Amino acid sequence: MAQLAPVVTLAATGASIYSQMETAKRQKKNAQAQQQNAQVQQAAQEQVLAAQAAQDTAERQRALDRTIASSRARLAAGGVNPDEGSGAAMAAGLRGAAAAAQGTNDAVYAARLSANRKSLLDGDSSLNNWVRAGQGLGRAVKSLLD
Repeated sequence: MAQLAPVVTLAATGASIYSQMETAKRQKKNAQAQQQNAQVQQAAQEQVLAAQAAQDTAERQRALDRTIASSRARLAAGGVNPDEGSGAAMAAGLRGAAAAAQGTNDAVYAARLSANRKSLLDGDSSLNNWVRAGQGLGRAVKSLLD
């Protein structure tokens, strides 16, 4: 009966190591699936942010065009040439202000993109499974030596 104990211990250790390896495989597959889901969600979120940024840019351009057209019409109605002098300076100022606002929006867009990125370097903890399996094997060897 005493000779059977080491064999049983080795068999139990082998079964434990096999179980740990199967669990590790399942965990790795689950981690990969979660990573793929995170990538898909991130891509979708980036598309939404890009669409919002494009819409904001188009709206800003339309507002700028309306403002310049309105100002040019007022200047022309007052007898001032809107393409020269103060009319041209005013249009250039409006374009400069719109460009600065667009630059701010671009910076906000870039910050929102970078803030929503998830790390794709998260480990799948497969090393931990090997360490646990090695510990189980170490206990089995120790029990055999005792």
